[in-house]
Amino acid sequence: MSRASLSVSSAAGGFRSETDMTDISHGGRRLHSHVVRPRPIHLADTHMSFRFRARRGSKIQANSFVETTLSYALTYIAAHSAGGRISAARLIVLADNDYYSQSTPTPADPARGRFAKFAVPLSGANKTGLGSSAALVTSLTAALLSHYLPRDAFDASTPEGRRTLHNLAQAAHCAAQGKVGSGFDVAAAVYGSCTYRRFSPAVLAGLPEPGAPGFSDRLVATVDDAASTWDVEIEGGDDDLRLPAGVALRMCDVDCGSQTVGMVKKMLAWRAGDDAERATQLWDELQHRNEALAAALRHGRADELPGLLAAVRERVRDMGRRSGVPVEPEAQTELLDALGGVEGVYGGVVPGAGGYDALALLMRDDDGGDTVRRVEARLAAWSRDGGKGSRVRLLDVKGETEGVRLESLDEYRGWLA
Repeated sequence: MSRASLSVSSAAGGFRSETDMTDISHGGRRLHSHVVRPRPIHLADTHMSFRFRARRGSKIQANSFVETTLSYALTYIAAHSAGGRISAARLIVLADNDYYSQSTPTPADPARGRFAKFAVPLSGANKTGLGSSAALVTSLTAALLSHYLPRDAFDASTPEGRRTLHNLAQAAHCAAQGKVGSGFDVAAAVYGSCTYRRFSPAVLAGLPEPGAPGFSDRLVATVDDAASTWDVEIEGGDDDLRLPAGVALRMCDVDCGSQTVGMVKKMLAWRAGDDAERATQLWDELQHRNEALAAALRHGRADELPGLLAAVRERVRDMGRRSGVPVEPEAQTELLDALGGVEGVYGGVVPGAGGYDALALLMRDDDGGDTVRRVEARLAAWSRDGGKGSRVRLLDVKGETEGVRLESLDEYRGWLA
């Protein structure tokens, strides 16, 4: 019996996927008679089982991100395994507390630890919008690859291993969410802090559905990039995009979720519609402003950050008004403006696809924590007096530069029973 655990440093430090394997026979490349039971053990009533066959027969409610990841990862692994043999798996998925909103009921014990147990099922756990689905897909994919494949076939610490992980996780994540999204959250989960230009949608457009004829061959060819079709651009690394000394990236939970997929679809429809010319112009202007912000961070010009962040937000609001998508809603504008007036705060943005559920702040990382105390006091006052019914808190998480990494199971002994 062997185990593998993988950590993904996304915004909140990451999902950890632990695998506990025993051998059974597996017939060829097709995934049949393979039982997988993922168990998020810090949420109530979240036991799920998937039995992969040529045809679906399970009556258990699907979890699209878990099920799609298993379909894609195990198909790829079976194709690269001698004789197509693969083992049964028991999976334990742990998510850091900051992936969940304060509106999710938690134990009264303040010392609940890094992975709190919630008294709600998975469907009732409100998230903070930190890219948890990408972290889940990436870490689960990496844990499966690390366990099933020999080190010379997959090693997440090498450029080749990260490229394989990135391509496979992107394919699974896009399929699970309807092929909508930039893919940046998966790239960040794999590579850490980076500048990113998305691959062409055509890269994944030709993949059949899992179980359809040709799926295995097409998936393997796509992930291994046999035809050199991946035109993604990912630059950066542990040091290249490190924040300037004395500057921290922090996140705020605004206790209100957004329907990200619906917002993205509406934004893309506007971009392709009658206002396409103006949309492209705004998109290009936003890109230039983002690049200017990245350059200031890269070269340590902290004094330029307030103006550059304001310029980025200006274009984001323009896009929101013209598309009808609340990328930076009025309530978020008011809150960001209020926080921008706090001593030690350079400014912030609404991250990801936008909406109401989170804020990202660049702020002074002072030794005494004075800036944090001022921000927390301002957020408490906002929630109490001017929050329009919302509660806002500063999360413990800070920005990370590292991406995926293999970790020792010793860190998680108490959760593996």
